[in-house]
Amino acid sequence: MTTIDTPADPLSHPPHPSLGDPTAALLQPAQIGPLQGVPRQSGYRAVPRQRTVSEELGPLQDLPGIWEGPGFSLIARPDFDADNPDGFFLQLNLLRETIEFTSIGSPVFNRGSLQSDIAMFGVTYLHRVTDAITGEALHIEPGLWLNIPPTTQPQSGPSVARLATVPHGNSACAVGFAEEEDLQDRLPTIPPVNTVPFPVGASTPPPGTISPFPAYDLAQESPFRTSPLPPNITQAVIDDPNTLLRAALRGLDIQHVTRLITNTPAVGGVANIPFITANADNPTLNSVFGIQYVTGPSGREYMQLQYAQTALLNFRGLSWPHVTVGTLVKAF
Repeated sequence: MTTIDTPADPLSHPPHPSLGDPTAALLQPAQIGPLQGVPRQSGYRAVPRQRTVSEELGPLQDLPGIWEGPGFSLIARPDFDADNPDGFFLQLNLLRETIEFTSIGSPVFNRGSLQSDIAMFGVTYLHRVTDAITGEALHIEPGLWLNIPPTTQPQSGPSVARLATVPHGNSACAVGFAEEEDLQDRLPTIPPVNTVPFPVGASTPPPGTISPFPAYDLAQESPFRTSPLPPNITQAVIDDPNTLLRAALRGLDIQHVTRLITNTPAVGGVANIPFITANADNPTLNSVFGIQYVTGPSGREYMQLQYAQTALLNFRGLSWPHVTVGTLVKAF
């Protein structure tokens, strides 16, 4: 795998070929290993040594710590204004982000009725986002990442899950898989992500599709778009926010990337409070988090986390991609 992608609606549009099919990855019998379960556990959850916890975290083991860096958010939010014929406001923000991950020290046992118990390890996280220009609060998200062993009921290979909660009244359980890639004298390929709204239930528009709404066209004046524009936000960024991720990679020496690829349509889902369901229903969340080993100018290695995610918002008969991207480095 060589990509970071954010398929906007895998229910109607298959994930990028380079990402594979998360559902298939969960169902491949060949990936079923010997860890199909653990013996029936007592109620006492012993805490193993930290080294063991780190190993059991598998693809999540580099997450614990504090990550900081810039990002970008594009969201078409509903605008209940009779003078707004399109019924939305295109909000564009440069972001300042912090994500703190903390290991769960003990295993979490899930009791089986159709197979033996499984033991999972994971991390908690808290994602804080402020506007990079004004400093205003934009987003806070507590959640969990889980490393799930292979299971027989249901039949699944190893998987990962992201459980995210945001104070708008959304709670998502996105399930997927992890992949590792060694990079030698090349950068990861990051395909475009769609920002163009499309009819609810339809396929995601192909790359290069032009939005019919003036707010998405920076050549046109629009009172329904963030003004003034944040610095360095170009038409290319509006059309494809992953442009910023590619730009952040230029000139870097990246040795390895671990990707955590999850989405809600394959397995899991999003639950919303009634107001959200009625006004801007959020049916899906897709994300790719890439943990990169970077060799710095002094020859010392550091870690970088790039992510891209798309949450669809459904209102006025359309699905509006809310796309967020970020490039963070591990600070502590």
